[in-house]
Amino acid sequence: MAFRIAITGATGFVGTEVLEQALAEGLRVNALTRKAQPPRARLKWVPGSLEDAAALDTLVRDADAVVHIAGVVNAPDREGFEAGNARGTMAVIDAMRRRGIRRLVHVSSLAAREPKLSDYGWSKQLAEKYVKASGLDWSIVRPPAIYGPNDREMLDLFRMARRGIMLLPPGGRLSVIHVGDLARLLLALAQEKEASLTRTYEVDDGVAGGWDHKAFGAEIGRAMGRQVKTLATPQWLLSLAAQADRMVRGRRAKLTPDRVSYFCHPDWVVGKRKQPPKRLWVPQVATADGLKATAAAYRDKGWL
Repeated sequence: MAFRIAITGATGFVGTEVLEQALAEGLRVNALTRKAQPPRARLKWVPGSLEDAAALDTLVRDADAVVHIAGVVNAPDREGFEAGNARGTMAVIDAMRRRGIRRLVHVSSLAAREPKLSDYGWSKQLAEKYVKASGLDWSIVRPPAIYGPNDREMLDLFRMARRGIMLLPPGGRLSVIHVGDLARLLLALAQEKEASLTRTYEVDDGVAGGWDHKAFGAEIGRAMGRQVKTLATPQWLLSLAAQADRMVRGRRAKLTPDRVSYFCHPDWVVGKRKQPPKRLWVPQVATADGLKATAAAYRDKGWL
C-alpha cells in the first residue's frame, strides 16, 4: 500500500502545494476541507474543520503521518489566534492519540521565537508547546516569509513594485522560502523514519544571513521588470497604515496592528544550527527565479 498522509489546511496556499506534490509522488492523501471539492485519484476529501472532532478522527484514522498546516495569520484578538493555532493543534494531537497515529509534522512560524511581539507569535509558540508535550513522533518546521504563485500575503509588495515605490519595514533582515521548497521538506519529514524526530527546523532559500529589506524589495522590483524606490517606513506610520487597511478591507485587511509588531522586528533570519540535514533536504528554488515566476503567475491570474 502506498504511504498515506493526512493534511490539514490542504486548500490553503501551502497546503495546496503539499497536496499536489504528494499526489505527484504517488502518495495517498486524506485532506480536510470546509467546502466540497472535486474528486481525484488517491485523494480522500474529509469534510470538516479543526473544531470537528469526528472529522479529525476520520482524517487521521488510516494515515501513516499527519502534516498539520492549518492555522490563522489574521484574527481580531488573542482569543482568535489561540483558537485557530493552539487549540486547533491540540485537537489534531488528540485525534492522533485516539487513533494511535504517531508521526506528526507541524508547521509553525519563525514568529514563535518572539511570542511577546504579537498574539500570532504567542499562539504559534503555544501550539509548539502542545506538540512537544504530545508524546508523538513530531517534527516542527518554522518557515520564514513564504512566497509563491498562489500567495496573497506578499501580493501587495508586488503591486507596490509595479508602481515603482515600495514601503517596507524599518531596518532589519529576513529569510524567505519558496512554497515548493517548503512542501518538499514537509513531505520528506513526513516519510522520515527516525533521524528527524523531536526536532525543530528553521528553513530558508539558502541565502546565508538572509536578505535586508531593501535588497529583497529591489529583487521583487527586478521580478516585476521595474527599478523601485524603497522607503523604510517607521513603525508609527505602519501602525497608521494598519488602521487604514482595517477600515478599508475590514477582516480581509493584510496589514494589521498585530502584524506591524513582528514586521518591525529586526531579525527574522533562520538559525544556522536549526536547518535540516542536507541529506534530507536542500532548497532548490533560487529566490530571484522564484520571484520572477511568482510575478508571471500573478499577471496570468489578473492579480496585478
